[in-house]
Amino acid sequence: MNPLELPDRTTTSSRPIPPRAAFYVLASIVVSLLAASSAPTPLYAAYQAEWGFTPITTTVVFGIYAIAVLSSLLVFGKLSDHVGRRPVLIGAIAAQAAAMVLFSTAGGVDELLLARIVQGLSTGAALGAVGAAMMDIDRPRGTMANAFVPGLGTATGALVSGFVVQYLPAPTHAIYLGLLAVFVVQAIAVSLIDETVTRERGALASLVPEIKLPRTVRGAVLAAAPVIFAVWALAGFYGSLGPALVRTLVGSTSAVYGGLGLFVLAIVAAMSVLALRKAQTTTVMYTGIAALVAGVALTLLAIHLSSPALFFVGTAVAGLGFGSGFQGGIRTVLPLTRPHESSGVLSLLFVTSYLGMGIPSVIAGVLVVHGGGLIQTSEEYGALVIVLALLALVALLLRGRPQPAPGLTAASGPAVTGRRPVEVESAERVS
Repeated sequence: MNPLELPDRTTTSSRPIPPRAAFYVLASIVVSLLAASSAPTPLYAAYQAEWGFTPITTTVVFGIYAIAVLSSLLVFGKLSDHVGRRPVLIGAIAAQAAAMVLFSTAGGVDELLLARIVQGLSTGAALGAVGAAMMDIDRPRGTMANAFVPGLGTATGALVSGFVVQYLPAPTHAIYLGLLAVFVVQAIAVSLIDETVTRERGALASLVPEIKLPRTVRGAVLAAAPVIFAVWALAGFYGSLGPALVRTLVGSTSAVYGGLGLFVLAIVAAMSVLALRKAQTTTVMYTGIAALVAGVALTLLAIHLSSPALFFVGTAVAGLGFGSGFQGGIRTVLPLTRPHESSGVLSLLFVTSYLGMGIPSVIAGVLVVHGGGLIQTSEEYGALVIVLALLALVALLLRGRPQPAPGLTAASGPAVTGRRPVEVESAERVS
């Protein structure tokens, strides 16, 4: 036995939830995590009216979540590759449930910031583990799910929260208590599924943050990272400035409008993943960049003309760019990873995502207050996204199409020699 590896866990299904059902449980966790992250978006206006803070506070609350996710991804991103997916997921879901309690009892900005920090830390810890677990069970479907379900979760959280705020009593409590119940059920479900990866030594060492990529995926990551950064910068725009901008264009204070922009962006993004799932990866990447540029250009024109209808058309086109660009990036990288690399590599991709989402949005929040105001800052932010997309296109053209390393294929993942990983056997049980 390799001295760096602990004994295998069971490779036969011994728990009540079989692999196929476990895959959907895991996908639902990503949806819930991203829904919870976007749930506060329509509530910011209510918080601002009740607690009297400035627009810059909104972007600080938004930005601190991104920082917490980044920190957690860097620290916990590779942990599940060593201790297993289930322990990391159960701990992260428990922390997410605690964040929902903090949100529901928040009485001021300090409590809101604390809730966002706990939420960000738990989300970052979970994202790599749950994404890798889906790939352990079924690598092709897992790769696709990692691109599809984040958009679905973001869209669900933004829209449902908006309706709760607008039409139900105690909105700043109801949405979080509902999510709390979902997380409790999901934690129980995770405890009933099989572990999908063998344990390896080095768990404590994996907690030391380092940006280290396996040689087999470095070229792919360099090709994908600029596109991923650009599309998540767009998500940051709709998460930070979007609610106030939509309400200004529409001329309404409705909380539904506060989350509608992010919903349109995210739901079109999710649908585009399904629509383009059979297209070549490079085609998907180029489609994403083109749609991103066109969509943001339409959005900027809508802001200039004060046209709500054109704004949502531009948002939908930009959503195609978001979904295609993110899917293309995921499909470029993840099929090239080996079993005990999946969580760490996926976490680094999410680091790129949240850097793109967090940094521009925090700067935009400062400019809204100390710069040219909401409209001018929105125009500047949109122009920045277009520049980022064009830079991503240049990077993609320069890198070309990354090739799999020996022993790997984009469709099947790692070639198996000797003892078989748990993920391969699990995938065979699903098929």
